[in-house]
Amino acid sequence: MSLWKEFLQPDTVEEAVEALASAPSPAIPIAGGTDLMLDLQQGNHAPVHTLVDLTNIPEMRLLEIRRDKLFIGAGMPHNQIVDSALAQQHAQALVESCGLIGGPQVRNMATLGGNVAHALPAADGTIGMLALDAIAEVASPAGRRTIPLQEIFAGPGKSILKTNEILVGFYLPLIKEHQASAFNRIMRAQGIALPILNLAAWLERDGDMITCARISVGPAGPVPFRARQTEDYLRGKPFSTETMSGAQQTLLIEATFRTSPARATAEYRRQLVVVLLKNALTSAWERAL
Repeated sequence: MSLWKEFLQPDTVEEAVEALASAPSPAIPIAGGTDLMLDLQQGNHAPVHTLVDLTNIPEMRLLEIRRDKLFIGAGMPHNQIVDSALAQQHAQALVESCGLIGGPQVRNMATLGGNVAHALPAADGTIGMLALDAIAEVASPAGRRTIPLQEIFAGPGKSILKTNEILVGFYLPLIKEHQASAFNRIMRAQGIALPILNLAAWLERDGDMITCARISVGPAGPVPFRARQTEDYLRGKPFSTETMSGAQQTLLIEATFRTSPARATAEYRRQLVVVLLKNALTSAWERAL
């Protein structure tokens, strides 16, 4: 039995949007397909009439400086992000997160846009970008718009994207002097399971002081989580044992962890998250020197 009836390969973003809008329903986009194909084969996705393949669209496979931002196309495979000198310079937390997704074969195919569109609360690439203050570009029949990354998520596995919309790419701020980021993850065997817990941190320092920080954690709620109370706590404080302890306690108060029978208990995650926070902040602090 065929998993779909029609397969389209547009050459531009606009053609892809038109294909999604005009093809017999249901029509969905596909890029790497590492999640979607499994869902279709295992019956975990509703039947599909038309697949719109995005891999032939050059713009969606770009990684470049654009309008004083780092632009990463939604069709970029994870391994190409890991190997990119620009990503290594400006988005270390994302590079580290992409390097831990699945195994080598998955990273060769899976795309950053797919990681975000799947909308899982602990998606590694998503958590990495969230701490980097990423902005998503979305194309629809009405044109293009930009959305703060966190506003895309509506719940576990759910996004605000409509059936005729696609993620074009992501804009990340360029790294400046005395700014840096890092990503940490606790997982089972590589390539087998989603993370037990992951955390990304970005900070800016001025001498011995933290002038600004961004923290993202997954899973710590129904959607990818920004720890804004912890960020506020860190701002303007020295990087010290006392500050770290206070940040850890603040994070435990604001984050919500749940027990997952397949991965970890809520209490175990609470014990892990303080370790991940310390490790990621320390790495980012040292890199920002």
